[in-house]
Amino acid sequence: MNRQSNWSETSAMQHRLRLEFGLFFIAVPVVIAVFFPPDWMFPSLFTFTAIGIVLLHFTPGFAWAELRYNWRNWSWRELAVFAVAMIAICSALVLITRPGAAFSLLLNHPKLLAFIWIGYPLASALPQELLFRSLFFRRYRSILPNGRAVYLLNAGLFSLAHLMYWSWIVAIMTFGGGLLFSWAYRQRGSFFYAVLLHAIAGNIIFAAGLGIYFYSGNVQRPF
Repeated sequence: MNRQSNWSETSAMQHRLRLEFGLFFIAVPVVIAVFFPPDWMFPSLFTFTAIGIVLLHFTPGFAWAELRYNWRNWSWRELAVFAVAMIAICSALVLITRPGAAFSLLLNHPKLLAFIWIGYPLASALPQELLFRSLFFRRYRSILPNGRAVYLLNAGLFSLAHLMYWSWIVAIMTFGGGLLFSWAYRQRGSFFYAVLLHAIAGNIIFAAGLGIYFYSGNVQRPF
């Protein structure tokens, strides 16, 4: 009887987690992208982030101290290779798709770019990693697929969260970023490394001029 009761409780818990997971990672980003006006996006994302942090805080077994685990599990050489690759990719992409925006902040508004470089890691990269790596893999691990499928799912949902920009460039870049950041978090066991890679990628994107695709004022819905 106890075994059956425990199985029922576990099944009910997983059902609730699946429902919560679907609402948080699928329904909310789609609703924001489809129904909310562009000037509502950042307040909506702030609320979305706050809810996610609360969910993470109350996740059974989670402790904020674990975000420090393996924080130094990376190498400067690896980081340099990543930065050079990002510079090359972003430079080529902006020159092909929006040459007029290429390096515009770097050349014309260096102070604004410096402000972005300081603020982006804390205001954007850090909270996104809390939601899409820590919350995703810690709170919902019992309902996640195994092997490579979980990385693809994570990257797909990370890309979906950026649907609000309605850009195929944003979709591809965030999918690739999701794969890399989840690898850093899972395989290296380092939340810090995931944030660091995310911060470097974002800052290079803005320096190259691709930030134009991540600006809500430029959003054009296809409907």
